Amino acid sequence: MTAQLDAVVREAAEHVCPLPHIPEAVSVVRRRVRTVLADWNLAPDLAEDALLVISELITNVVVHALPPAELRLSRVGAALRVEVTDAGPAAADGRSPVEPADEHGRGIGIVTALSARCGTLFHAGGVTRWAELLAA
Repeated sequence: MTAQLDAVVREAAEHVCPLPHIPEAVSVVRRRVRTVLADWNLAPDLAEDALLVISELITNVVVHALPPAELRLSRVGAALRVEVTDAGPAAADGRSPVEPADEHGRGIGIVTALSARCGTLFHAGGVTRWAELLAA
């Protein structure tokens, strides 16, 4: 039993970083996270999906939310959990549904498509959007 627990602990990892509230945050954080995921030896297809999910969630924070914001990655075995927490919506934008020709508004759809599970938690400190990705 102890050997099994030790193996799980060795395979568990976490990375947390603040998200600057600027458009350049997406590319800066992507580069940083790419290195973290490589250090964790994540499968290449899972790492690429994770980078896209992270990019979409960070873009939503920069465009639609109040700072401060934070990215938290948690890995247990082959599973990866991505959480992006912010201080809540900047303002209700009254946007209409996404039309097929629109260039924006598909981020959460992409997150949903690439994730095994995803969701949103509302709490006193703001909002956390999360996604869990699994190796194929």
